Amino acid sequence: MLEDWLGPKAAALEARGLTRRLRARAADDDLIDLAGNDYLGLARDPRVVSAAAAAVQTWGTGSTASRLVTGTTELHEDLEAALAAYTGQESALAFSSGYLANLGVVTALGGPGTLLVSDEHVHASLVDACRLARSRVEIVPHNDVDAVEKVLAERNEPHALVMTESIFSVLSDEAPLPELAAVAAANNAVLLVDEAHGLGVSGNGHGSVHAAGLAGLDHVVVTMTLSKSLASQGGVVLGPVVLRKHLVNRARPFIYDTGLTPAACAAALAALRVLQAEPDRPAAIHVAAARLAAACEVPPARGAVVSVPMPGPRETVRAAELCLRNGVRVGSFRPPSVPDGISRLRLTAHAGLSAEELDRACAVIVDAIGQVS
Repeated sequence: MLEDWLGPKAAALEARGLTRRLRARAADDDLIDLAGNDYLGLARDPRVVSAAAAAVQTWGTGSTASRLVTGTTELHEDLEAALAAYTGQESALAFSSGYLANLGVVTALGGPGTLLVSDEHVHASLVDACRLARSRVEIVPHNDVDAVEKVLAERNEPHALVMTESIFSVLSDEAPLPELAAVAAANNAVLLVDEAHGLGVSGNGHGSVHAAGLAGLDHVVVTMTLSKSLASQGGVVLGPVVLRKHLVNRARPFIYDTGLTPAACAAALAALRVLQAEPDRPAAIHVAAARLAAACEVPPARGAVVSVPMPGPRETVRAAELCLRNGVRVGSFRPPSVPDGISRLRLTAHAGLSAEELDRACAVIVDAIGQVS
């Protein structure tokens, strides 16, 4: 039955060059990694690894239950307090993934009386959250503040939630946060900013919301992931204490999911402490990103991801394979992961890249692009 059902779907993807395949990486490969999201280069830092290992020895391998049962430890509370302080927020609540953090906050704030206003380029987790929230949804053009204002002014719902990313994951451009926050405030709406690609990268590491002077405002909510700059796994929602209390009682992805493991909490907390002790790491990301963008002749990125447009999905995959063959791992964006339908090579800059590695990577990538284009 499943072969008859799913076989034609698989064939259609293959014909369009859009089939995804898992590729296991070795623990000891010597590739230059420009595909992963280890922005600050801390995933193998001995301080972070040791903290995770110590947490396993102390708390065990799992969190044992949901956060409301036995899944909350001192590590969870320490991490939440540290993240709130670092980002200038009143409180924080950790989820087991960034995806679930977005699902949790949007569905908990959504409903028939809430209008959801979504930038057309937001992450899939926010798209799915809109689908689950039982709210009316208005999708506005990318970074169009006037369109947001118009939709808010014409709404009938008593509440509204405007959703954006601080730094967008594909184009790596930055949202006009001060303007969006002002429009939201003027129209009695809440602004939700996904800082997945901002934490540890923008605002000297504190994120774009902090840099824009919006941290701690009662109508600005922030979500973040722990799996990029903080070299761990999990997600977090930051904002007023009243929001945290609401999420504990109403966010289904928090209430019914097993809590984030203590090891993940400890690793993220250790990575945050490294970032605080070594504040020059975010600047190193931007240096590497600028070098990659210049070599590929694309505009400078606001974040860590350099996005290089390609002729099509097959050329994108082929270029990535050529890079891998020559010792450089890069990512590839293909529909439906790209909001504008343009396939791209995804190059992730990180703080640990040496000048020699950057030179080698640039040469390999430029050659691969030339061969397929």
